[in-house]
Amino acid sequence: MKELLRTTDVVRLSWVTALLADAGIDAVVFDTHTSILEGSIGAIPRRLMVADADEAEARRVLREAGEEVPE
Repeated sequence: MKELLRTTDVVRLSWVTALLADAGIDAVVFDTHTSILEGSIGAIPRRLMVADADEAEARRVLREAGEEVPE
């Protein structure tokens, strides 16, 4: 799996996940439970992951939607 982005912004995470789903790309959010354990104060970023084969297409979809995606 490849990491597309890391954020504490759950709204952005939801938006990006929906964009990918609309493009037929499955995404998985890592570190959700860790964030909950620390009290859900948003101190621990959550990681958005996609399959290796979907990485290039996922980055393209996000860039076209105006999202900044680190390399």
